[in-house]
Amino acid sequence: MENNPVLQAISERRSIRRFTPAPVSGDQIRSILEAGRWAPSGLNNQPWRFLVVRAGDPRQAALARHTKYGRIITDAQVLVVVVADTKVMYSATKDHQSVGACIQNMLLALHAQGLGGVWLGEILNQEEQVLQELDLSSGPYELMAVVALGHPAQEGASRRKPLSELLLEDFE
Repeated sequence: MENNPVLQAISERRSIRRFTPAPVSGDQIRSILEAGRWAPSGLNNQPWRFLVVRAGDPRQAALARHTKYGRIITDAQVLVVVVADTKVMYSATKDHQSVGACIQNMLLALHAQGLGGVWLGEILNQEEQVLQELDLSSGPYELMAVVALGHPAQEGASRRKPLSELLLEDFE
């Protein structure tokens, strides 16, 4: 992509599923959450809510039990559980899209800090149990994802289809 830091970050960011044991600082976590906070949302309702689980917290092991990607969760230094607050939602589709933008902002922010992370969505298959494990089942929350992050212990790799395969019609 062009020589633009934002476009470069978008094209270079990769999902990282293995992490070193090096800790992630509170300042780094705050910066990641701040990036998520600035995502666009319909009516500026900002429906996302975050729960930060650090390595060693008993909730880390509980989350790992509720996904086939438990090793990633156990390996991560930080987990950001992202939920939607259904009390402030006005359109499920728009609000879910906003939460997706929030998560993408967080992934770009952690990448910009030299960290690695991955958006775990498969855990949604166990939403009820996950919310119970986190003491969130009595609240107005809908589980959206868990972002596992830390210092990367692997290189990320990815391929993309050519743009021509994704266009429904030519724009030029």
